[in-house]
Amino acid sequence: MDLSSINPILLVASIMVSATPILLAALGELVVEKSGVLNLGVEGMMITGAVVGFAIAVNTGSPLVGFVAAAVAGAALSLAFGLLTQFLLSNQVATGLGLTLVGLGLSSLIGKPYEGIKSPTLPKLDLGPLSDLPIVGRMLFSHDIMVYVSLALVVATWAFLKFTRAGLILRAVGESHDSAHALGYKVVRIRLLAILFGGACAGLGGAYLSLVRVPQWTEGMTAGAGWIALALVVFASWRAGRVLIGAYLFGGVTVLQLNLQAAGADVPVALLSASPYLVTILVLVVISAVGKHGAPASLGRPFHAAS
Repeated sequence: MDLSSINPILLVASIMVSATPILLAALGELVVEKSGVLNLGVEGMMITGAVVGFAIAVNTGSPLVGFVAAAVAGAALSLAFGLLTQFLLSNQVATGLGLTLVGLGLSSLIGKPYEGIKSPTLPKLDLGPLSDLPIVGRMLFSHDIMVYVSLALVVATWAFLKFTRAGLILRAVGESHDSAHALGYKVVRIRLLAILFGGACAGLGGAYLSLVRVPQWTEGMTAGAGWIALALVVFASWRAGRVLIGAYLFGGVTVLQLNLQAAGADVPVALLSASPYLVTILVLVVISAVGKHGAPASLGRPFHAAS
């Protein structure tokens, strides 16, 4: 095994790209769960965003328009989930799983004509002197705009939940929707807005996969990224900063196993490929054993306006 072939500068740069789609989806799900809703349909919304964003980008020639379309598609799919769970009071777990199945089937149908086509992709941002800095310039300041949008979204989500009145209301709904309703807050409306935001973020994460990370459409290309995003919210104890750490840890393991394969590591390829998912499961088991939680008290509980 030749470890000298692994360039640490390119490794860090690749980690930032690899972590971005999961980070976007996990931040959206964090806000959804903070409102007391459990949406297991992240995988379906991500892959729908991936195929819609790809199709629109190919037909318009603009990846930015593709990202906007992906966000709209993810939000539209999440709206169906919101209507079913908040108005018809369907089971959130079952509805979320159904949403994933719908997303997978819909993406397969839409994406069939686009297989084998290369999409336009986002250019690297020119950050002037920052991009020219030795070592850190290539590591941190030579990425496309969505990498920096995802980082800005971490800060914005943290500040929104911690310092704004709207964030406080959202958290109050997640902790006790009955108390929030008694105080006059529109629980269903607040949860629907959170669900739409989560769907849009998942759509953006999916579009990043098909337009930047692998600029082509491949059926099932999310490969469980939505489930990893769900796990990261638990790993992060429902905190935005920890979601960032978790996403970059997962991205690091993913990129590292690819580099180890290229370096000729004497480890079965199947085991290396499975390592990011095995690490995620291991972390969740450890968290469950320690017993430290931060889940909203009303998470997954339906709200009855008459209650």
